[in-house]
Amino acid sequence: MNNIKLLDNNTINKIAAGEVIERPASVVKELIENSIDAMSSIITIEIEDGGKKYIRVTDNGTGINKDDVDFAFLRHSTSKINRVEDLQSLSTLGFRGEALASIASISQLELITRTKENLSGVHVFINGGEIIKKNEVGCPIGTTIILKNLFYNVPVRQKFLKSDTTEASYISDIIYKLALGNPGLKFKFIKDNKVIINTPGKHDIRSTIYSLLGKEFVNSMFDIAYSGDDIKICGLISSPAFTRGNRNHQYTYVNGRYIKSEEVSDIVESLYKTLIPINRFPVYAIYIDISPELVDVNVHPTKTEVRFDNIDKLRKALSTAVSAVFSSNSLIPEVTIPAVNNDKKLEAQNQETFLDLNNNIEAQVEKPLNAVAIDIDMEDTVDIKRDSDENGIDVNEMIRVLDYSISEPEEMKYDVNTKVKINPPELEIVGTIFDTYIIAEDRVGKDMYMIDQHAAHERIMYEKIKAQLSSNEVYKQQMLSPLVINISHGEMQLIKENMELFKKIGFDIEGFGLNSIVIRSVPMVFGAPDTRSLFLDILDNLGERIGSSYEVRLDKIMKLACTSAIKAGHNIKKIEIHTLLNDLRNTEQPYTCPHGRPIIIKMSKYEIEKRFKRV
Repeated sequence: MNNIKLLDNNTINKIAAGEVIERPASVVKELIENSIDAMSSIITIEIEDGGKKYIRVTDNGTGINKDDVDFAFLRHSTSKINRVEDLQSLSTLGFRGEALASIASISQLELITRTKENLSGVHVFINGGEIIKKNEVGCPIGTTIILKNLFYNVPVRQKFLKSDTTEASYISDIIYKLALGNPGLKFKFIKDNKVIINTPGKHDIRSTIYSLLGKEFVNSMFDIAYSGDDIKICGLISSPAFTRGNRNHQYTYVNGRYIKSEEVSDIVESLYKTLIPINRFPVYAIYIDISPELVDVNVHPTKTEVRFDNIDKLRKALSTAVSAVFSSNSLIPEVTIPAVNNDKKLEAQNQETFLDLNNNIEAQVEKPLNAVAIDIDMEDTVDIKRDSDENGIDVNEMIRVLDYSISEPEEMKYDVNTKVKINPPELEIVGTIFDTYIIAEDRVGKDMYMIDQHAAHERIMYEKIKAQLSSNEVYKQQMLSPLVINISHGEMQLIKENMELFKKIGFDIEGFGLNSIVIRSVPMVFGAPDTRSLFLDILDNLGERIGSSYEVRLDKIMKLACTSAIKAGHNIKKIEIHTLLNDLRNTEQPYTCPHGRPIIIKMSKYEIEKRFKRV
């Protein structure tokens, strides 16, 4: 058994660094927060190679006194608090005194700093946490920290870093959040000698959001304001017509600190209930100023989570602020008509292409209905217990998803790998109800069928896209008016990482300025009318990084493509219904949509007569 011993300071610092510094983005976050606490008005961040080899953060803040430099890189040395009671009234972002010590212990670091009281500054060289040189230099008031070779002496951590592009994207995300939270500060972010972010620093939330997220965000947001005894709220929230496919654009700040709060998100989203579709999320930047005694920020290593002393009070304040905005603004979406391209020749060419593609699609529709075999795993079939009345009629299976179980003689044995070809019965169309469900009748089986037209079209489109992708024959249509979309820097990096994926599914995309793209062609099967929303949905879902494999991302996009399917409430004609059902019979899996919802259900004649007390 090993004896208990005290670890040396070098080992202690490296272990502690693993808790505070996870990746280059963690370094940038800690250094920027120190600059903010130093009352800076201008902060410049420079990185190279995703921050793994080089990070430089420069500010014009108060600087570090010459006599304090040696203490600045010791663990738990801080100018923010003096005793534990000070945690109850924190007004700074940092307070633990761990960041500089942790950063210095796992990198090669330079510090250049000067205060306004000193005529000259100090230049300090630190290697692995040890000060190796200190010189007096001339420099402006403020602090510059240069970091090289992060994790050079902790190879086990270094090898788990991602690609330069990915690490730079994490850094960009951190800077976006900190810049949004501090509209009075001018942020400049330089990546590989290119300026990526440059905020105005004019204490104006709208101009800051405009510089970071673009015109569309600003024009789609309402101002909110609330003032109470212990709490003040301001910021911007989106109109119900402007939503995203995830929560990545929900920014919450408490006393200037960016936090992740499910409580705030749940409160805001509950106020949008019935105003926005399911699985859509509002966009907001909410700034909460609350008495420090009513919030605990010392609950998470990264300080991105807080606990509110009175969540009901916050809920009431947020509800009042948001409800006031909804009641005083028109929530009717504004429709903009795109500019018309007068180039008749281009229009004629596009129309000709469209007709050719239509002919190809119609040729596919005319395939024989029994052309596709459906794979059924016999071990997965549903075993339904049957209760029979005196006439031997099954009463427990009156309403069920079409043919999920297959009744066969008991003596038959199946190999689990057996392929069984099943065709839905020939149906006679009766009509539609609610412009959503197709009613059809099987006169032979004495059953009534209800088909969800949207779910059916989703399945057809999903498999059509899948077939086109498998054969590398995705049909594209050139847009008459190319579509320009403003995006964040992180989203731009995501597009670049997945550019081949977008090309494969039929989007022709080009960069258009610093943080904008232009879409010149779209896949035909998606349909052009809602190109912007579909493209942003795809981008949001890729941003969730659910599954890293190419196939998983491709499958997710194919499911998203189904958003352009025939909608519930859309009145379709009888000839369209026939085409829809014929196409459905040709699919590999005609029973559920790509998201798992049932397409078709049936009700027996006996069950209907039973409801009318005829039996």
